[in-house]
Amino acid sequence: MPKNVNHSYWENKFLFKKFDLIIIGSGIVGLSTAISFKQKNKKATVLVLEKGILPSGASTKNAGFACFGSVSELLDDLSKMNDETVWQTVEMRWNGLKLLRQRLGDKHIDYKALGGYELFDKEENYSNCVNKIDELNKKITTIIGQKKCYSTLSPKKLNFKNIKGVILNQYEGQIDTSLMTNNLLSFARDLGITVLNSISVSKINSLLDSVELLSDFGIFKATKVVVATNGFAKELLNIPDVKPARAQVLITKPIKNLKIKGAFHYQEGYYYFRNIDDRILFGGGRNLDFKGETTTILELNNTIQKQLDYLLKEMILPDTKFEVDYRWSGIMGIGSEKKPIIKFIHSNVLAAVRMGGMGIAIGSIVGQDAANKIS
Repeated sequence: MPKNVNHSYWENKFLFKKFDLIIIGSGIVGLSTAISFKQKNKKATVLVLEKGILPSGASTKNAGFACFGSVSELLDDLSKMNDETVWQTVEMRWNGLKLLRQRLGDKHIDYKALGGYELFDKEENYSNCVNKIDELNKKITTIIGQKKCYSTLSPKKLNFKNIKGVILNQYEGQIDTSLMTNNLLSFARDLGITVLNSISVSKINSLLDSVELLSDFGIFKATKVVVATNGFAKELLNIPDVKPARAQVLITKPIKNLKIKGAFHYQEGYYYFRNIDDRILFGGGRNLDFKGETTTILELNNTIQKQLDYLLKEMILPDTKFEVDYRWSGIMGIGSEKKPIIKFIHSNVLAAVRMGGMGIAIGSIVGQDAANKIS
């Protein structure tokens, strides 16, 4: 039963009319879809529904990495997926970052081009990646138009323990996730887009010329619907090859004279850390418990959190006193390949899901593509 069936005339007039487009999910993909659609269809009525008080998956729970692919991760992808699909996905990430920066401006996401550093603790893995740098640089240049994307760096220049090699991606950066979210919301509302929080959609009924969304607040109606819930997609859609992937994160209290700068990747991107507000934000470890982390439950995994604590102390801050301030988890969407799914599930219902753990980079372009398909 709806939790509030006592809607006034004004509430019914404003919220329960038939919208041109309703988007489920107010993360970067959902808001980007709404913005792109509204810019293309200025008179359209657009509503975004979000089950949390903030985006409930990963958009406000990520590390704020503006990255498009480390060497080891790309080589792993190329060993498992079609080459064309891998490079199309990299191009989408790059174009997505450009669109995000153009749309909001670097100041409004606190974008910093500090580079992305991949750390290696095994000589063999490092050597294998170094041998592929020239080949990858040639291909990346055709996509981003920039030369010498990847280069090696002496581990001695970074004060980390047990690191045998470092590969720099000089074109990666980082953002402030809270600034991005706040400014995306402001941008959307300035366009006349309505965003409602704490609305949980339980069922989608696709009719001949419209869609009904059953929620705990009532039945919302639209001509078309976009589902942009990423790792939560299967809760609403019967969609293959997309599943949740929980990510564990912690952040320290402020550390004096913290000199670490850049976005750092470790063990094919399964671990990642950065400096934000003179704190170390450190996340990952899903590879320690793939089965347990394939869930939409936002809880902490003690085994993974202990490993994060260990690596933080032994590798990242070996000679520095620190305290962990707090910990959290977020839900990503993954599948057999990392290229997003942007397709119609029903005649008037489009899915825009499976960001592959790089929603910051790819989310804006996915939203734009979704808006173009649904228009």
